Amino acid sequence: MRVIIGQPHALDQLQRILRSGRIHHAWIFSGPRGVGKYTCAIELARILLDHEAAPNARGDIEAKSTGHASHLIDAGTHPDLHIIRKELALHSDNPLLRARKLMNIPLDLLRERMLGGCTSDDRMHEAAAYRTARLGHGKVFIVDEAELIDKWGQNTLLKTLEEPPPATYIVLVTSRPERLLPTIRSRCQHIRFGLLDHASMQSWFDGAALDVGAEERAWLERFAEGAPGQALLAAQFRLFEWRGSLAPMIGQLERGGFPAEMGKAMAELVKAFSEAWVKGHRNASKDAANKDGARQLFALLTTYARTRLHEAGTDEARAMLFAGVIDLIRDAEIQLDWNVNPRHVFDNLVAQWSRLALQPS
Repeated sequence: MRVIIGQPHALDQLQRILRSGRIHHAWIFSGPRGVGKYTCAIELARILLDHEAAPNARGDIEAKSTGHASHLIDAGTHPDLHIIRKELALHSDNPLLRARKLMNIPLDLLRERMLGGCTSDDRMHEAAAYRTARLGHGKVFIVDEAELIDKWGQNTLLKTLEEPPPATYIVLVTSRPERLLPTIRSRCQHIRFGLLDHASMQSWFDGAALDVGAEERAWLERFAEGAPGQALLAAQFRLFEWRGSLAPMIGQLERGGFPAEMGKAMAELVKAFSEAWVKGHRNASKDAANKDGARQLFALLTTYARTRLHEAGTDEARAMLFAGVIDLIRDAEIQLDWNVNPRHVFDNLVAQWSRLALQPS
């Protein structure tokens, strides 16, 4: 657990439970994207699957870093650690599942990988959750982006949570816990992760040793808002350069102009992000990558608007303008969630921003 930075409350809660020996069979790890939820789920699995896990000098339960279980987990080959992501659909024998756009985690995928039962191709699957552990020390299922489990999958998962298999642990990792059924939330031990404070982020930046200049690092800190994963992603995909390419058009908006080319420019940035993401991540979904690129773009614009809002000080008109821009960006994010064409969303955002800037103060 020492690899987790800036989450003292979550780690204290976990360690109290581990020391008690009364370990719940189902967990929700929730919090903003990029703050260490998934990493912590892996570290919990490392402990739960290691028969040599024991208290360290501080009394915290630790897995043996050189042990067999840790070696298998690091290699991605532990037979009793099951990671479930939407992209696993690409490896399915079910052609209907393979043909999906990978925007959610359907029931068929859960049946194949964890819950068992009959899938849409009329095949019966054994429930992996109820199989005997291969190495004899329990099984761990980690569902990443668990908010994407469809309603049929959530209802079927609920039955497993109500009648859990012995020595089987399920961890639902999510940034949107409200999208999980209340009945699922009530049957899980909920560990909440928060944004890192300034000192923790400085510690992370120092350890990450990113190849960026002082100006870019300062911008990354503002952009990440306490989420190391967001800072790392922004550095890897050069989002600071997005800021520079959009700056002249944003300046035109601030002067009351209408940069007609801005929607196209934003779409091209998102397209480049998506292509780079798919190229660098095996089995990545292009549709999901497009949405994620758009979200990064909106986060960049929000960072800009918040900075300008802060700079407005006592200038009420300027403050209201940038507060309004932040609201427009939120509306654009909602439109994206409704699957509105991203280019239409970008063009509409630019038009609304321009109209807002022209309103009399």
